[in-house]
Amino acid sequence: MAENANEYLAREKVGKLIMKFSVPAVASMLVSSLYNMVDQVFIGRGVGMYGNGATNVVYPATVIALAIALLMGDGAAAFVSICQGKKDFKSANRTVGNVIGLSILVSLVLCGIFLSLKEPLLKLFGATEMNLPFARDYYGIIVIGLPFFMFGCVLNGLIRADGSPKFAMITNFLGCAINLVFDPIAIFVLHWGMKGAAIATIAGQIISALCGIWYLFHMKSVKLDKSCFIPDGSTIRQFLTMGLSSFLTQLSIVAIMVIINNILITFGAASKYGPDIPLTVIGIVSKITGLVIAFVVGIAGGCQPIVGYNFGAKEYDRVKQIYKTMMLLEGIIAFVTMVLCELFPIQIVSIFGKQGDLYNEFANYALRIQMITIVFCAIAKSSAIFLQSIGRPVMATSVSVVRDFALSVVLQLTLPRIFGVVGVLWAVPIIDTVALLMVIVFIRKVFGEFDKAGAA
Repeated sequence: MAENANEYLAREKVGKLIMKFSVPAVASMLVSSLYNMVDQVFIGRGVGMYGNGATNVVYPATVIALAIALLMGDGAAAFVSICQGKKDFKSANRTVGNVIGLSILVSLVLCGIFLSLKEPLLKLFGATEMNLPFARDYYGIIVIGLPFFMFGCVLNGLIRADGSPKFAMITNFLGCAINLVFDPIAIFVLHWGMKGAAIATIAGQIISALCGIWYLFHMKSVKLDKSCFIPDGSTIRQFLTMGLSSFLTQLSIVAIMVIINNILITFGAASKYGPDIPLTVIGIVSKITGLVIAFVVGIAGGCQPIVGYNFGAKEYDRVKQIYKTMMLLEGIIAFVTMVLCELFPIQIVSIFGKQGDLYNEFANYALRIQMITIVFCAIAKSSAIFLQSIGRPVMATSVSVVRDFALSVVLQLTLPRIFGVVGVLWAVPIIDTVALLMVIVFIRKVFGEFDKAGAA
């Protein structure tokens, strides 16, 4: 029966399950990360430094949309997996129907708000006099595509929870392929500049969303009828609570980006680098970091249905085994990345376009300093997803709030006043170290509870 389609999650070997779910999830996350990376590379070479700075200014709008999409999508996917592990298939079906309706409504409202507040938001996000014209062109089109982007993100989580990680990967691949093909055509052939890059991006997002819609009519473990789409306050509250950590993590990124962008402009103007070099470099470094985090979140997010199902089935030893395997894989990936960034910083940054000596000097500092604790960052972020998957939203949210907001705000406002614009860079290693210590405490507590439950 369709209701029992995911029972193998409690029987199959852990290593085989992680490969089955995490490889497509990592690929999907990489593709999502590449959307912005591709734009940065082509814009850097076709438009220039101010174009790249403009994408960094517009990026917070995309992250806000992603935060809301993950609040709904990640929460619903985690709740569906736990419900299926408990054999509560009615709640799982109702969750899928409710999150679909909610995501359509919320994405359209957000699009309208962003379009009506275009100029104030661009200035708030840190637009400078030089990059503002480029930011206007890019923002206007990107915002129109946000409903497709958000709906696609929500559906992607549901598809993985339904036991089809490969299909989720394919939808993202198709979207990225469209973007990759049309980006150089729009920028170098049609000479549409920033508008062309934005059109290529939303074209890919539309294709991904359409693939997700097709899948809704072919789900394996979820059967939808009209009753599933009737809004249910209790169901919505439960899955939104489980997605709160993902939401706050992304929302914190927006807050920090706004703070950092404005600090870079202020303290950069008082330094030899000027305001635009730090703003552009930090945007590029964040995209490189995002590529690494794509691996980390992909592995952890791919394991979410396995963790949630086994936790719901009270298979605590398997849950612990999954977590330890995740940490091993992610630690290796993060360590290799750290070594490469420490040894070849300029070569990596130059992929996004070659600039002058001052640009390269700041890029060298930025990439090497911010990547020194990328292993700590990987462990903290994936552990927060793990805690979210086993229904511990308070722990998961605590890590996100402290790491991505509270501590970050304090350090970003304090260190530049002492060390100048370079102080912005040193906040990251401190934040990652504190987050790692928090995660160690939480995971030890959870594993202790698992051991007691197993003994009982």
